Amino acid sequence: MACILHIETSTTVCSVALSVDGSVVFERINFEGPSHAALLGVYIEDVIAFLKKMQYQPDAIAISGGPGSYTGLRIGTSMAKGLCMGWSVPLIAVPTLQLMTLQAIRRYGSIDCLYCAMLDARRMEVYSAVFDATLSAVRGTSADIVTQELYQPFLDRGVVCFFGNGAAKCRTVITSDKAVFLDDINPLASDMVILAEKSLQLKQFEDTAYFEPFYLKEFLATTPKVKLTMNN
Repeated sequence: MACILHIETSTTVCSVALSVDGSVVFERINFEGPSHAALLGVYIEDVIAFLKKMQYQPDAIAISGGPGSYTGLRIGTSMAKGLCMGWSVPLIAVPTLQLMTLQAIRRYGSIDCLYCAMLDARRMEVYSAVFDATLSAVRGTSADIVTQELYQPFLDRGVVCFFGNGAAKCRTVITSDKAVFLDDINPLASDMVILAEKSLQLKQFEDTAYFEPFYLKEFLATTPKVKLTMNN
């Protein structure tokens, strides 16, 4: 029996799931975030209670490995590492854009198109990657400034499905009749099962102590522009 705990915190959605032999047996999701710092610990406590009740022991912890929100990825990764060390089980990292694409392929179902996963990177930037219907990468993950020209080579090949929380701001820029926009495609813990189980079978694990999420761009802390008035 393969039992995997999945954690997904790369966007404003916070989710955890527990799978046993490929089936989700426990799940918690919140779409009203970002609230990972407050919710993830509660969800993990719920998972632990369920594990004790069912007398399950996790064989691995799977984390959505990025790209995505710097803070969200840090929170999820820290939790996953702690659980791995506490249970003495390996860590699995699932690429976030590949995870989203798996959901999009299930929904759209066409083998004759490409799938472009997009995560919002602020302004007119996105983290994106392009896959075919077999989930093979056609173009690797990159930080893009969205333009029609950037994605035109893929649109010239046929239909391209755009999805993820970065796709909404692209609708007015990517106007080709070959562009299809899929709404409500979020990276979720419950969708990590297939990819995580494959990694478990192949023993494709991360170094728990040294693993870092795929941030893609360096985190830049900014100082709020607040004017302070001082009375002498």
